[in-house]
Amino acid sequence: MALQTKLAASSIYNRVLRQLPGELSMAFAYGSGVFEQKGQEDRSKNMLDFIVAVDNPLAWHKENIKQNSKHYSFLKFMGPRFTAHFQEQYGAGVYFNTLVPFENRLIKYGVISTYRLITDLLDWDTLYVSGRLHKPVLMIQEPETYELTAAIQTNLNSAVHTALLILPDVFTEEQLFHTISNLSYSGDFRMIIGEDKKKVENIVKPNMERFRQMYESILDSQEHLHWNKSQGNFEQYLSRVSQFHHLNLLPKTLLMRLVSHHNRDGRTRDTEEVIRSLAYGGNCSENVSSGVSSIVQKSSILQSSKTILTAGLLKSIRYGFSKLMKMYKSTQNT
Repeated sequence: MALQTKLAASSIYNRVLRQLPGELSMAFAYGSGVFEQKGQEDRSKNMLDFIVAVDNPLAWHKENIKQNSKHYSFLKFMGPRFTAHFQEQYGAGVYFNTLVPFENRLIKYGVISTYRLITDLLDWDTLYVSGRLHKPVLMIQEPETYELTAAIQTNLNSAVHTALLILPDVFTEEQLFHTISNLSYSGDFRMIIGEDKKKVENIVKPNMERFRQMYESILDSQEHLHWNKSQGNFEQYLSRVSQFHHLNLLPKTLLMRLVSHHNRDGRTRDTEEVIRSLAYGGNCSENVSSGVSSIVQKSSILQSSKTILTAGLLKSIRYGFSKLMKMYKSTQNT
């Protein structure tokens, strides 16, 4: 499961949650304000990022607009029904309030429905929140239901099967966790302009032990994989059988992308035919990578466009400028 850490009730993370309506099915914090990242000397200067899952977005936004009207852009004047509809029907199903002052920090929190979260975890329909949960997060409120807990575990298993299809026969722990972390950035247009080009490396290197804790039980159970823990490397047995095994366990949306790509010649091969063709015919790694990128590309464009409206123009400019400055500083340190 995603890394969890017990928090004191007085922690800033719990204080943030106490400012929000309490009907949450899960809540976690993530990013450079929470975990160490390479090149970030003082985390206290970074924005704190949160995701909260709610069963009823309409009721939640109705209450939050009453309690925290200043967190919202002009969209609050459209009313909670519009806000909930906009959250659910556009982009990745997440509504972000960003650059919100809290004590001596800035916070950003995204709201997603429990239903959309579970769907993304199981199917990778956007790889937006599910991709964040491929990496260590700070679980502030643990999942309320077994269904949500199981979906989080399925998401981690899917990340491993996908990464193993992309990687060669021999690779290191760092290469594995880099490949897993890169899944939700592959195809993201913001990685071209607006994000630190070393973002994935900066996440993985200082957090190797956290990644090991997250994925150890899954990796230990892989029958086609040998993990030499003392040397920190892996050897997988690349064969038609192992690739067929991993392909069969990919999330639904990724399989649909592979089928669509395979049928671009006008034929109508079904999923089973495509899986067999990829397992036996080569180019499996490239096809899987391309399928992941196509999911991320679409969701990143739509969600970023949506965030301009949910944040408002001025906040969007400030937030975009801060991202560009991070990218610039990273290039100066190379």
